[in-house]
Amino acid sequence: MAINTNKYDVVVVGSGPGGYVSAIRATQLGKKTAVVERENLGGVCLNWGCIPTKALLESARLLDEMRNAKSFGLKCEAPTPDWNAVIKRSRLSSTKMSKGVEFLMKKNKIDVIKGHGEFKSSTVLKVNTNDGVEEISADNFIIATGARPRALPGFEFDGKNIISSKEAMILPEIPKQMLIIGAGAIGVEFAYLYSIMGSKVTIVELMDQVVPVEDKEVAITLERLFVKRGINVHTASKVTNIKKKKTGAWTYTIEGEKGETTVDADVCLVAVGVQANTDEIGLEKMNVETDRGFIKVDDHLKTNVKGIYAIGDVAGPPLLAHVASHEGICAAETISGLDVPGIDHSNVPGCTYCHPQIASVGMSEAKAKEAGYEIKTGKYMFRANGRAVAGGETDGFVKFVIDTKYNEVLGVHIIGPGAPELIGEVVLGREFELTATDFAKTIHAHPTLSEAVMEAAGDALGEAIHT
Repeated sequence: MAINTNKYDVVVVGSGPGGYVSAIRATQLGKKTAVVERENLGGVCLNWGCIPTKALLESARLLDEMRNAKSFGLKCEAPTPDWNAVIKRSRLSSTKMSKGVEFLMKKNKIDVIKGHGEFKSSTVLKVNTNDGVEEISADNFIIATGARPRALPGFEFDGKNIISSKEAMILPEIPKQMLIIGAGAIGVEFAYLYSIMGSKVTIVELMDQVVPVEDKEVAITLERLFVKRGINVHTASKVTNIKKKKTGAWTYTIEGEKGETTVDADVCLVAVGVQANTDEIGLEKMNVETDRGFIKVDDHLKTNVKGIYAIGDVAGPPLLAHVASHEGICAAETISGLDVPGIDHSNVPGCTYCHPQIASVGMSEAKAKEAGYEIKTGKYMFRANGRAVAGGETDGFVKFVIDTKYNEVLGVHIIGPGAPELIGEVVLGREFELTATDFAKTIHAHPTLSEAVMEAAGDALGEAIHT
């Protein structure tokens, strides 16, 4: 066993959007830093998550628009997907981003150690590399090992008939029929992708609405538009049985409020959540506390063991790349002795990149009522927005949920064009405690989609002009 004689101030285990960001910030603060990564730099987000899925979805969006070119006065005869080229473009996007992280590691003089890390103690990490085993020591470790798709009992992944989101990005061909279990962000994004590419898609959700974490009105709108696209949606339902026919096809039994039904599918995508990558990294040797498999941390990302931090998906919800990055910065700054506020998850935006797109921050209308607020809501439909009309995307709305006493913005929910870009304004405004009045009175450029934010805030106050 080789001993790495370099003693580090900080060693980050994992190089996803939490890991590599925390390593860079630690280096900026003068800490001698290393990153341990067993696969490609960038983690799941850059290699098998955020970036490649968005590349696939962009191909689907463009194909969808080309098929509707006539409505823009353009001729585009029967466009069809070149699936292999679509996949290739997606993988090239990932490779480009991963190489970008590699450049950042070199630029910031961060040592990258390729291999699987396992703790021997709170100050020593054993790394299994291609060249053997080496040990590295550090004063502080940041665990950023992420998470992986969770299987359902009886629906274990086989990589062919029952797949995870990873396999869904690189299927050798477009399935004629696809069943998706789980209508969260991943489920509805792939439902949109494959329906545009030509699959007959059925999506099943155990909860009583698609995108269960979103406002009810958003969910109802998305389901209506999915059904209009030909996607078969089953909510308050579950898949109870799999049967292989003599023809080789697979039949799945769906049980819901309206009884049982069956559906044939070439491929079943299970998208019901993730499990933390905490196995085989030696946490038990240090007695690091976990909760439902996720590492327990405080609001500065400290575990119960001195010098051990955990960030991102491995530390539990919200399971979002941008949360991991901010947690990584917080951990690095805490290690460096800066007086930093702890992570507040109440103002975290969530985005879903199906069509129409979805973005939200804060409480839904139902959650605000449950919390005891007296509320007002305001809504502005994109069909009244000049920029949306010009762009030919008029489905959806912006919805404000505010309290009646101070006009505090409790939550904002967007479904429609540019939703993930529009939510940034709201997040910044909430960060600085702007009220609905501030949003309504701020001049927004015309014609822009952002006017919908202004108008929705105005509607909540009873002052909207274009409703």
